[in-house]
Amino acid sequence: MKSIHVLVADDEFRIRKLLVEFLQREGYKVIEAEDGEQAIDLLFDSKTKIDLVILDVMMPKYDGWFVLERIREFSTVPVVMLTARSDEYDQLKGFKLGADDYVTKPFSPSVLMARINKILKKEKLDVEEFRFGVIYMSLSSREVFVNNAKVDLTPKEFELLKYFIDNKGIALSRDKILNAVWNYDYFGDLRTVDTHIKQLRSKLSNYGYYISTVRSIGYRLDIENENIDSE
Repeated sequence: MKSIHVLVADDEFRIRKLLVEFLQREGYKVIEAEDGEQAIDLLFDSKTKIDLVILDVMMPKYDGWFVLERIREFSTVPVVMLTARSDEYDQLKGFKLGADDYVTKPFSPSVLMARINKILKKEKLDVEEFRFGVIYMSLSSREVFVNNAKVDLTPKEFELLKYFIDNKGIALSRDKILNAVWNYDYFGDLRTVDTHIKQLRSKLSNYGYYISTVRSIGYRLDIENENIDSE
């Protein structure tokens, strides 16, 4: 069984049942949500890391658009919209809000599985390593190199740096950083973020300036440094 978890958020039981059967046949582990509120709770409160979300639009409590917006505030997890809303306007809206794919009902489960496999394969390839300026991160070995010199980071510093690179150029509030790196179940002081960033900057040594302070907001990994030459 692959240790890849797919969240299926759809209020129609027969659709969820169909998707669960096909996803499990592909070797994925499946988590189900029958409304938008449950989808958000499972995504952000669960200890299980969700690797892909299949998201219906017309659901009780919170619709798929709202759920997608909340996801994109804090996560880059791949999202496949699966909905009866087939208008071009809706499809464009889905992609604008950050969906990775948009599939309309009725759909071919086999074709949907092929699309999901492709997204997850690409995702796996994409996240093998991160590069930014003189920084190189290997996610498989959990190693970080700055200007070709290995730097030892704590697990939280590693996740913090990865989060910044994943959101380069975006001003990130302390709340957002805390939620993304420490998760929602962490009730620590916001100064925890400041302390870890200070440590991270110190370990980046001459390149600590990559992370700038954004007044009244938080921090940002300045994208203009991405193509900086190494020493």
